[in-house]
Amino acid sequence: MTSPSAGEERRTVEGLLRSIRAESAEVGRNLTFMEVCGTHTHSVGKAGLRRLLPPGVRLVSGPGCPVCVTPVGFLDRAVALSRLPGTVVATFGDLMRVPSSTTSLERAQAEGASVRVVYSPRDVVALARERPDLRVIFLSVGFETTTPTIAGALAEAEADGIDNFMVLAGNKIIPPAMEVLVRDEELSLDGFLLPGHVSVITGWHAFRFLASEHGLPGVVVGFQPIDILHGLLELIRQQRASERNVVNLYGRVVSAEGNQAAQELVERMFTTATTAWRGFGEIPASGLVVRPEWSHRDAARIEVDMPEPKEPVGCRCGDVLRGIIDPPECPIFGSSCTPDDPVGACMVSSEGTCAAWYRHEGLETFQ
Repeated sequence: MTSPSAGEERRTVEGLLRSIRAESAEVGRNLTFMEVCGTHTHSVGKAGLRRLLPPGVRLVSGPGCPVCVTPVGFLDRAVALSRLPGTVVATFGDLMRVPSSTTSLERAQAEGASVRVVYSPRDVVALARERPDLRVIFLSVGFETTTPTIAGALAEAEADGIDNFMVLAGNKIIPPAMEVLVRDEELSLDGFLLPGHVSVITGWHAFRFLASEHGLPGVVVGFQPIDILHGLLELIRQQRASERNVVNLYGRVVSAEGNQAAQELVERMFTTATTAWRGFGEIPASGLVVRPEWSHRDAARIEVDMPEPKEPVGCRCGDVLRGIIDPPECPIFGSSCTPDDPVGACMVSSEGTCAAWYRHEGLETFQ
C-alpha cells in the first residue's frame, strides 16, 4: 500500500475539519476533550491542530508525561543515592534536569555525584556486570509502555546472578489517574483521546471503565494528525448521538487484551501500590514497586537522608498535568521558565506539555 501524497493528506485533513465543525455545531454546546499521552500532545502542537479546531471544541493535555508526574520526593531520593560511596545512579536523559527540592541530578553530577545517562535498562545491567565493585541503581520511571523493558532487565539480572543491579521504582499506571481526573470537580471533560503506546501493552479494554462507570467516551488513536482528527470526530459524533463508548481506532497495533506476555513479565517482577503523582497527590494502586521476593533489588530500601519535598517556586506544572490550566496560564511560562532554562518538570521533559506549547503552538501546518 502506498502512502498518501501531501495533497491527499491535506484534503483528508480539510474534510475531517469540516466534519468536526459540522458535528460540533449540532451538539449545541462547548466540548472539552483531553489527550493523556505526551506524544499526542507534541503531535497536536506540531501540526497546529488546536488552532484549527472550531471555537467550541477545546483539547486539553493531561498527565501524559511520566517524567513530569514523577514527584519531587523521588528526585530527592535519587540525588541522595547518587552521592553514596560505591554507588552509580543510571537514568534516561529527561530526568537529569528535573528539579528536586534542592538541586537536580545534572547539578549533583557536576558536583561529583555518580550519575550516568543511559538509553536502555539493559545498558544498566551491562554496566553492573562490568563493574561488580559498584552498586548500580536504575531510576525506573515510565508508564505501561516502558515498564516491561525494566521488568526484563530485572529478570535478566536475576537469571545471570548480577547481584549489584537495583532499581528505584517510580513507574506509574495510567487508568487510576484517569479515574481521578473524571472525578475532579475543577475539571469538566466530555471524552478522552486514549494513549496509543500504553494501549499496545494494556489493550483498549483497560479503558472501558470510562464509558461503563462514568458515561464518558474514549478513543484509542495513533499519532499522525489524521489519526488524532479521526479520534476527535468520533468523540464529537458520540456526544451528538448521546452515545458513550470506548472505541479503538488504532487497530493496526492495538488489540482488546494487549500484550499479555509483557503484562505477565511486569506482574512477575512488580506489584501495584499507592504512589504519589505530581499535581495529584497519592493515588491508590497507581504505581509499581518491586515484589517482596526481589527486595534485594529494590533501592527504596536503602536508607538515605532527604530534605522535606519542595516544589519549584511559581511553577504550576501540577495544574497543567491535571488539565486545570493551559501552560500560558502559569505565571513563569515563557519568561523565567523556558526549555533552555526550565524551572518545572513540564518544561524539562521532551514529552512535557509546557515544552510542547512553547515549541509548537505557534505552528499552523495545515493552513
